[in-house]
Amino acid sequence: MSSVPGASEQALIDLVRRHPRLCVLTGAGVSTDSGIPDYRDEKGEWKRSPPMTHQAYMKSHLGRQRYWARSLVGFRLLAGASPGRSHHTLAALEAQGFIEGVITQNVDRLHQKAGSKRVVDLHGRADLVRCMQCNLLVRRHVLHEHLAELNPDWVGMDAEIAPDGDAYLENVDFSTFSLPDCPRCGHGILKPDVVFFGDNVPRWRLGRAMSMLDDSQALLVVGSSLMVFSGFRFARHAAARGIPIACINRGHTRADALYTLKFETSIDESLTALLAGLSDAQASPGATG
Repeated sequence: MSSVPGASEQALIDLVRRHPRLCVLTGAGVSTDSGIPDYRDEKGEWKRSPPMTHQAYMKSHLGRQRYWARSLVGFRLLAGASPGRSHHTLAALEAQGFIEGVITQNVDRLHQKAGSKRVVDLHGRADLVRCMQCNLLVRRHVLHEHLAELNPDWVGMDAEIAPDGDAYLENVDFSTFSLPDCPRCGHGILKPDVVFFGDNVPRWRLGRAMSMLDDSQALLVVGSSLMVFSGFRFARHAAARGIPIACINRGHTRADALYTLKFETSIDESLTALLAGLSDAQASPGATG
């Protein structure tokens, strides 16, 4: 496939008309208009320090204290975020039959809040917390209420918000932050039910996402640099199967050589134009696919 950077919006409309069952793969860029920061710049480099790894979280009690202290301050932004225009446009495209499903690398559940029905949360859900010993699942807001009771001095702190409900708290003694035990088994480590860096996507979830891609006629990447392999693998799989790939993302991505079309344009504007163009084509009596 030869990539066509800077392609026209009509080219994307035409591609979807020829391949009307899209699998959409989204990343942090689709949620930035909802006030949630992203991780990488237009070169695909980290904007800030990489997030905590799974291994560091599981091995270090102080690391977990740091994580939950920052989360108690920062997660309110993620919890209170509303879907943006891009989320609603993707839901509308699904409702009109153009989208087979959405694979999202985000953990904010904004696609579901916007009305998308067929969504694979590739990296899990930030609104749930799992005990790593007994697998108990609890709502995150319930745990945060308990954390606030245990750590009242931390509740009113103000800090710059980082991606995925983190907050920048520096030069703070996290060793004073109290962590609760699992309410069921009493000793398991409580961890957000998300895939941290260094961890693996569960096999059943990966299989569901791959099946969604295999049932589709084209792949549309939206707001992701695909620098993490868990997302890049879908572009690689689509290319290997000869499935056309379009991308809407500003700057470099790991899959630039694989795209049929690439748009370094506003996600909101590009998706809105796509919806309008496809709706016009459906309404036109002489339209052909």
